[in-house]
Amino acid sequence: MSKVLLFNKPFNVLCQFTDEAQFKNERETLADYIDQPGFYAAGRLDRDSEGLLLLTDDGKLQQQIANPNNKQAKTYLVQVEGAIDKKAIQQLSKGVELKDGLTRPAKARIVNEPRWLWERNPPIRQRKNIPTSWIELTISEGKNRQVRRMTAAVGFPTLRLIRTQIGPWKLADLGLGESLLLDNLTL
Repeated sequence: MSKVLLFNKPFNVLCQFTDEAQFKNERETLADYIDQPGFYAAGRLDRDSEGLLLLTDDGKLQQQIANPNNKQAKTYLVQVEGAIDKKAIQQLSKGVELKDGLTRPAKARIVNEPRWLWERNPPIRQRKNIPTSWIELTISEGKNRQVRRMTAAVGFPTLRLIRTQIGPWKLADLGLGESLLLDNLTL
C-alpha cells in the first residue's frame, strides 16, 4: 500500500531532509516540517519556489511521479514583473526556445492574484514604477528552473513561483507548511 504526502512547501525550504552544504543547520529543510519516517520527495521544487511537493514511501511510485517520461503535468501560479500581454502568453503556449532547446507547448493564461494566497516571507522585491501580473502555467516537462527561464525568455521575469498541482494531486486548501497524508494510492 503506497502512501503519498502532500506538502505545501514554504519559500526558502530545501527539498531534502538534511542540509549537507556549508550552511548546515542554518537553512530549513523538510525535516523542519515533516515527521514521517521513510518518506522521500518525488521530484524537486527549488528553494526559492513555494507550493505543492509530493513525498512518498514507495520507491516505484516515487520514480513514476518524478520520471519526465511519465509527463506529469505541473501547474504553477507565477507572479511576473511587468504587465504581461497576450503575445507573451501565446509564446508560452507554443513553446519557448531556451539554451537547452525548445520547451513543449504549455497551457498559459493571465489570472488575478489569488485571494487565498499567503504572504511570502520575505516579501518579493517590488519596484514602484513597474507593475506585476499573475499567470497560471501548466507544463509537462521538468527542465531545470524551466518556468523561471520561460517567463524571462518572453520578457517577464518571475518574481514568485507557486506550484499548485502535480498530475491529479492539488494543493487545494493546504496551509503553508502543512502536509496531508493520502493512503492506498497508485498512479
